[in-house]
Amino acid sequence: MDEIVKIELFGEEFKFKPDKDQAEDPVKIAAHVQGYIDEAESLFKNKSSSKNKMAILLLAVMNLSTDYHKLQTAYSDLENDIENRVSSLLEKIDKTMK
Repeated sequence: MDEIVKIELFGEEFKFKPDKDQAEDPVKIAAHVQGYIDEAESLFKNKSSSKNKMAILLLAVMNLSTDYHKLQTAYSDLENDIENRVSSLLEKIDKTMK
């Protein structure tokens, strides 16, 4: 992947070149992160101070982390549910086979 990914933060453009194994669609990921930053930035009236910039980034990271944690928990719950269902089906098959 020779693609250079750009993301704009507080009027400044940042560029990075993702590793081959880092992400399937780094442009989409950068846009997703930008969405969290834009959402957090909309909550601050004075966007020019460096203190607010740090608070905006922190809020965006916390929101992103919260969403990730929710997805991780939901995924874990789904895995457990599937495991329980498979076990139940295997028990039923075993009983039927006997």
